[in-house]
Amino acid sequence: MNLLVDNQLPVALARFLSANDLECCHVADVGLDAVNDGIIWQYAKEPGMTIITKDEDFQFLANRQGSIPPQVVWVRLGNCRKAALLDTFAKLIPSLRELLAAGNAVIEVR
Repeated sequence: MNLLVDNQLPVALARFLSANDLECCHVADVGLDAVNDGIIWQYAKEPGMTIITKDEDFQFLANRQGSIPPQVVWVRLGNCRKAALLDTFAKLIPSLRELLAAGNAVIEVR
């Protein structure tokens, strides 16, 4: 599972997921922090990455294309502290692995 954390989410999320045995990077790590969604989408598509984002546009792209990759983890928590975000993902890691393996195009995190 190769994850790409979008710009609206903290770099700390990518580091946290990496520390929990998930292959993960932040868009800033790969020089994509100032590009449009289409470029991020194409970057993630070829190696089969999953985009973790708060941006609704990626959800629309995933549902419209009808095939994967990339898959999208759509974070819908609203504004929250970094600790709350990391705690939410800590609880979700096992089910996140299962949902991604099942081929869900969009997984909502609430």
